[in-house]
Parts: sequence; structure tokens; C-alpha cells
Amino acid sequence: MKKIYKVEVDCANCAAKMEEAVKSTSGVKDASLSFMTLKLKVEFEDGANVEEVMKEAYKKCKKVEDDCEIYL
Repeated sequence: MKKIYKVEVDCANCAAKMEEAVKSTSGVKDASLSFMTLKLKVEFEDGANVEEVMKEAYKKCKKVEDDCEIYL
């Protein structure tokens, strides 16, 4: 399953770090975050609880950039 989320982030470097944080989250097969479009595309592993996976990914992103937002 793939989903797209709107993201608020201030710099391209932070966006790259957030992308890596999402990719490292259990249940995420792949992810890409475009700083230009402010969109996060996430592909989930089969059987993953999307809501729980994204909550964990959001926590990881907040550690990278505390004023970022992912609109779940």
C-alpha cells in the first residue's frame, strides 16, 4: 500500500534526514520526501498497520526536526 502525506519542513537537509528516519521505521518498505512539493510518499510493507507505523515515523521525524509537521 502506498500513501502520500503533506509535510511542513523548513530546509532540504532536514527533509533528507526526515526521509531517512521514515525509511528506517518498521513497517515501511520505501519512502521519499520531496522538499520542493512538500510531499512524503510512503510504501508500506504488507500487513503493516499504517496508522501505527506513521505515528512512529512522525516521532522519529520530530527528533530530527522538532518544528516539522506531517499531516496524517
